[in-house]
Amino acid sequence: MIGLEQIASDLVDRAKRAGATSADVVVREADEFSTTLRLGKIESLKEAASKALGLRVLLGIRSASSFSSDFSDPSLGRLVERTIAMAKVTSEDPASGLPEASQLGCYPGDLALFSSDIESLSIEDRIQLARRAEEAALGADARIQNCEGAWFEASQGTMAYANSLGFAGSYRSSYCALSVSPIAQQDGGMQRDYWYSVARGAAALETPEAVGQKAAQRVLRKLGARKVSTCQVPVVFDPETARSLLGHLFDAVRGDAIYRSASFLTGKLGQKVANENVTVLDDGLRPGGFGSRPFDGEGIPSSITPVVEKGVLQNYLLNCYTARKLDLQTTGNASRGIAGPPGVGLKNFYMSAGPYSPEEIVQSVKSGFYVTELIGFGVNTVTGDYSRGAAGMWIERGELAYPVEEVTIAGNLAEILTHIEMVGSDLEFRSALASPTLLISGLTVAGT
Repeated sequence: MIGLEQIASDLVDRAKRAGATSADVVVREADEFSTTLRLGKIESLKEAASKALGLRVLLGIRSASSFSSDFSDPSLGRLVERTIAMAKVTSEDPASGLPEASQLGCYPGDLALFSSDIESLSIEDRIQLARRAEEAALGADARIQNCEGAWFEASQGTMAYANSLGFAGSYRSSYCALSVSPIAQQDGGMQRDYWYSVARGAAALETPEAVGQKAAQRVLRKLGARKVSTCQVPVVFDPETARSLLGHLFDAVRGDAIYRSASFLTGKLGQKVANENVTVLDDGLRPGGFGSRPFDGEGIPSSITPVVEKGVLQNYLLNCYTARKLDLQTTGNASRGIAGPPGVGLKNFYMSAGPYSPEEIVQSVKSGFYVTELIGFGVNTVTGDYSRGAAGMWIERGELAYPVEEVTIAGNLAEILTHIEMVGSDLEFRSALASPTLLISGLTVAGT
């Protein structure tokens, strides 16, 4: 063990010597870069390096957590003392604790989480990527004369974890993203939209020209947007907006929501909760996935968890704490920041692709709403009630007819899941949440 793993292991040993029953430590270091341009001029340029660690100690079934960015010996000594002192006065919680030693491990394969080609990009190279994306958007059409900005950001870092059961592990990861947000004007009306590309390495990004042109296409199709009368129609969610529905589903299957009975899916394991064409997985082993990792925030090896299989709820997503609360086994979904105890996070949480192209889905709708943007947040995970502002395109006779804005989509998540009539073939991973195009019947579109 070298580097961050050694730092984590040494601090665990120090906490044990100071009287902790057990302990674990997470250490992170990262180099981050970001730049913003607007109309060719640099508005911001940031480069930063950071390093921090978090310590959790347990005294029986009492626990406390603290963190520091000072790695000096005196500072770490004070950190251990303070954290143990806090643990002595916290309430007892029988669900607290590390995993069983037999559960610990690390996926041995290469998950392609790190690319060194980001390092080879000079600062001017990075600025130029954003500049080219903005130029492509502004040059796409005379109606685009303004822009909210173009961005390039990148990060590279290492995460290490160790605990008093003898586990120690670390992994490197990288990330870069390019985006642009043009503004279009026509007949006194103004619209904004955006597009982006994200990848583990620079070579995998879409070209700046492709990003700029796609952003231009998206904003131009919004010009001349209308309002529509309130109606109940089929609603097609594009992959970007369908992804948000997956996010609400994740919130509903998190172990902390389940044991608190704060989810409409509480007590539904083994029951049909969605249309049989719906399969949702949480995959920690997807190569290059933005939620992939060799082990979770408690040292549990990554795996693939079926969440919904052909409409049937198979698993909740759990860390060790929520698993004990529910008398179940962890699914390796411990999410660990620097501060505080492990939470429940997703890996690569996605809906499996279906057989229909996006064009086939739109063509199947005589009259309906194609959603490209969601606004605001009106979702109650306890009841499943769903209400979001939206914009997009109206569908007439199987074609995208005209843009629509200032409407609200309303329904209930339990009904939405059962009314997913068609699942697209266009699954693409742009974050740890992903979904193909979805056709959902029977939603209320509230307008004028």
